[in-house]
Amino acid sequence: MTAWVRALVAGGTAGALSACSLAPHYQRPASAVPAATYQEAGDWQPAAPKDAQARGRWWSAFRDPGLDALEDKVAGANQDLKAAYARLEQARAATRIARADYAPTLSAGASATRNRVSQNSPTLPKGVNPLYNNFAVTGDVSYEFDVFGRIRNAVASARAAQQASAADLATLELALHAELANDYFALRAADAQIGILDRTVEDYGKSLTLTENLYRGGGAALADVEQAKAQLETARTQAAEARLQRAQAQHAIAVLVGENPTTFTLPTNPLPNEVTPPAVDAGLPSTLLERRPDVAAAERRVAAANAEIGIARAAYFPVFSLSAMAGLQSTQAATWLNAPSRLWSVGPAGLVTLFDAGRRAGVTAQARAVYDEQVANYRSSVLGAYQEVEDNLAALRQLQQESVSEAAAITATGKALEQAQYRYKAGVVTYLEVATTENAALQAQLSGLNIQLRWIQSSVQLVKALGGGWQPTEGMTAAATPN
Repeated sequence: MTAWVRALVAGGTAGALSACSLAPHYQRPASAVPAATYQEAGDWQPAAPKDAQARGRWWSAFRDPGLDALEDKVAGANQDLKAAYARLEQARAATRIARADYAPTLSAGASATRNRVSQNSPTLPKGVNPLYNNFAVTGDVSYEFDVFGRIRNAVASARAAQQASAADLATLELALHAELANDYFALRAADAQIGILDRTVEDYGKSLTLTENLYRGGGAALADVEQAKAQLETARTQAAEARLQRAQAQHAIAVLVGENPTTFTLPTNPLPNEVTPPAVDAGLPSTLLERRPDVAAAERRVAAANAEIGIARAAYFPVFSLSAMAGLQSTQAATWLNAPSRLWSVGPAGLVTLFDAGRRAGVTAQARAVYDEQVANYRSSVLGAYQEVEDNLAALRQLQQESVSEAAAITATGKALEQAQYRYKAGVVTYLEVATTENAALQAQLSGLNIQLRWIQSSVQLVKALGGGWQPTEGMTAAATPN
């Protein structure tokens, strides 16, 4: 009997493995075909996600030891990343649960009970003791034949969901590293802005003193004094705002590296004027876009939804199973394990739902709608990937041009301010001209710093848009922390 059961199970397994699947044949959904080259620069080719490839320490291209030290803390300390890893572990466990249905379910039980039946029961013969013992030990085997692919599609769906979860983890890790780099450079830019504004406050204070002295001597009007005061207080306000921005950037960095913002501090480290982002070759390898994990996650969710359609369609067909039971049962402990106490049963079974008031039709329609949703999400993620790369390539090109013109503006406003101060001291012009040129010079410096920050952050965003992992070209400007 035991050999017969094993043969039935083996035959059922072989039949299930060769059975049909009711899931539609899966193909990656078609998406918008990109142009042969980048609109802004470089080469392009259709996306084929390769999120499993290592991205490496892409932030080291900026050659900033302070940034490197912070980035190294993210993987082991960031709580959002730990939560994403836990979700991946859940998905892995769900795959193992689904795969368990491939194998038979085995169970065993034992019992020893003391029973009493009613003496007035029609099934109890007269003169028989109503008290009796029941000793039993049994083993059960149940197995579902996966004739219509329900189990295989459930495993395929779980496996695709696990892969999507892994891609989600990679997406979050890439985003966190990019966000940390952006916040770090924003903090350094805030330090530089604070330095500019503190020097400006000091200069404006000297201008106010000079104007007050001229006013007392009759060489300046009261309006000049008030103008100088307003200018000084405005600069102080801007300095305070810059310190607020620095504090918020520092707090954001603390959370990203898993530390308490209350106790976390970073030393002052102004961003030098000469620091520029790593150069990105216009012929950037198009395979880097294939590494985008969010595109891979979206595609894997399409595959999971496709498998769910197969599960829903399988509900229209019978479920075939094999059950077997064997054991020993006796009313006496002394005869419990004897051969006459044996019992067993074995046999196939089939179950089909004949009427469910449209439930299966609703479940199938829902599965198809989910598939359509995931296809749209995948195509949207591909289009978004194209947009992000083009946006940041355009930003790098335009901001580089802006940095050149703004540097010229800084030089010009500086010379204009120098001439205005000479003319004011000579009594040729009013303080209004000095104030106007001072404001123009300050705004040019702050605008130049803002362009520099946006330029660097755009390069970070381009790395993120390409999925990370690109290598810097030779001869780039180092962004090292000054000694």
